[in-house]
Amino acid sequence: MSSTSECQFAQPAIPRFDCHYDHWSMLMENFLRSKEYWSLVETGYDEPQANAAVTEAQQKRLDEMKLKDLKVKNYLFQAIDKTILETILQKNTSKQIWDSMKKKYEGNARVKRSILQALRRDFETLEMKSGECIIDYFSRVMSVSNKMRFHREQMREVTIVEKILRSLTDNFNYIVCSIEESKDTDTLTIDELQSSLIVHEQEFHKKPVEEQALKVTIDERIGAGGRGRNSYRGRGRGRGRQAFNRATVECYRCHQLGHFRYDCPTWNKEANYAELEEHEDVLLMAYVEEHEAMRNDLWFLDSGCSNHMCGDARMFSELDESFRQQVKLGNNSRITVKGRGNVRL
Repeated sequence: MSSTSECQFAQPAIPRFDCHYDHWSMLMENFLRSKEYWSLVETGYDEPQANAAVTEAQQKRLDEMKLKDLKVKNYLFQAIDKTILETILQKNTSKQIWDSMKKKYEGNARVKRSILQALRRDFETLEMKSGECIIDYFSRVMSVSNKMRFHREQMREVTIVEKILRSLTDNFNYIVCSIEESKDTDTLTIDELQSSLIVHEQEFHKKPVEEQALKVTIDERIGAGGRGRNSYRGRGRGRGRQAFNRATVECYRCHQLGHFRYDCPTWNKEANYAELEEHEDVLLMAYVEEHEAMRNDLWFLDSGCSNHMCGDARMFSELDESFRQQVKLGNNSRITVKGRGNVRL
């Protein structure tokens, strides 16, 4: 029954020395403490002087200590490579082996301060990379933080939380503001912060950032020379299409409702675009009538037109008012162009 129970529990593996002394010594100390042998490494045991009289109880106690020390030495021999053991001169007790390893590989205080200073610099310069996910960034931050803690740096949880909040990418700005307004960062745990940010990150993937492109949509093609009431609008940020009522369209030729000039039954199909002269670029203009107050944000764009017309000089980001030209419109009327420039939409 006893042997069966022991087989059910896996024995802890002896930590192999991999030249990273701080990490190995921590694992090895924990291993020896679990076996109740750490006192032999930490304080050792005293051998009686030669020809010194010892009682039977003292000799029995000494024999027990030597047996335990042999077991500890056996663990150390299995953990340390042969080439390293050969450099250790004193191997009579486990304490001698341990102290020799500590002197060889622990390093002095100056080296430790240098390592800690480098880790502090890494921690301060940590920034979330573009396209990096929250889990990967938290992993990088915690890796540096744990190394600092291992080198005796006092890393409070609030310090790590505040570092993460101020080093996220710009698309988390409004989330950071919301967290700082609604929660006390002194009591906010790293796990809670990570969970909250992962939820918002998933929302980013569901709703990708819309391109700030100008999209013009319409149900039916509007030909040159047609006059429409409340026909269509082109707006930024990808808004949807607006309902279009063909019955409100007025033909430029016969002035009847329900069709454009290009499909007017009385039209002889001759082109009658707005133009400057025969050698000038063609200018197309769409006209809209509003029954209510004028709309300053209403635009009509023709993808085949190289020039457009605007009646409000304030809309121009650049305007050459010295430019003058007569323009012939689709209804054979002429107007004077009083400038030429660029409009920012």
